[in-house]
Amino acid sequence: MHRPFDGRIAFGALAMTAAALTLAGCGTQQTAPRAVGGESAAPACPSATPTPGSTPPLTRPTTTADAPRPPGKPSPVPSATDAERDGVRLTGLYSGAVGQDGVCRPNGLTAAFSVTNPAAHDMTYTIVFDASGYTGAIRIAGPVRPGGTLRGTVAMRRSFGDAARMPNASVVSVRSVPSAEAPSESGPCPASGVRVWADQGDAAMGLRVTGLHLENCGTSPYTLEGRPQLQILDADHEVVGGIHLVPGDEVANLDGNPDVVRPVTLKPGERARSGIAWRNTVQTVGAAVNAPYLRVRARAGAAPVMVTPELDLGTTGRLGVRAWQKEQ
Repeated sequence: MHRPFDGRIAFGALAMTAAALTLAGCGTQQTAPRAVGGESAAPACPSATPTPGSTPPLTRPTTTADAPRPPGKPSPVPSATDAERDGVRLTGLYSGAVGQDGVCRPNGLTAAFSVTNPAAHDMTYTIVFDASGYTGAIRIAGPVRPGGTLRGTVAMRRSFGDAARMPNASVVSVRSVPSAEAPSESGPCPASGVRVWADQGDAAMGLRVTGLHLENCGTSPYTLEGRPQLQILDADHEVVGGIHLVPGDEVANLDGNPDVVRPVTLKPGERARSGIAWRNTVQTVGAAVNAPYLRVRARAGAAPVMVTPELDLGTTGRLGVRAWQKEQ
């Protein structure tokens, strides 16, 4: 029931440990990789290769901290329109992949990239990379200062089948949120005293469901009542109008529990959950709504958090929102 590896799963993934994993930017250039040019050096990986299955796949979000790279100079990225997208640019390819564990794997690929922020405030990016013959990968980049450029690397493993001699690496998709509104599931407790994030979500038979989660990481009780307050935003971060927010049960009730509004008080360390549900039914031509972002306020007056559920609402004009419930 989980979504395949495409743009959708990547941006739901922003709701995971993004804020805790990001590396603060300094100046206009951060953690620069080696210059582009020349050919990949051999051997690509002088270090020992671990046994199969000893480390998890490199498809989870990772930080923009400059992880170790294979030795030698990177090969230039083949000219392609998908080597640059929305301020993210592939700048070079290395033979071999060094993961966050520092272990080099010869049957892998490391891509160097840069991301430039044209916005007037700090932004945090979620970037999906792919390469022919290799697994895709997600990278969390930021905060990136206004007008600044952040540089980093991302490792990809060989997938099934033969890898191309010159991999067709690409930037599949890019999403960005104001760093002040980036979701977090771990790391330092925000000034608000609560963490808010979204899970990866599920999709089946035209029904989409994404969970919204909140943890009281502060030192005082935190009370919720009702449903989270939501704003739907398009790819330019503009508010999308004409969408009706309705009780979750009016779209779907998957867990069998009644969607009842009641006060929820969380002690420090306790969690609550809500969620959104929608259908992507399209009944008219040219009127489908696709909005990647959702600004969430846990309660009236709460600090906003922007998550990326990739809302494809079709022409339904409705988004179901479940009431907050304490997690057991």
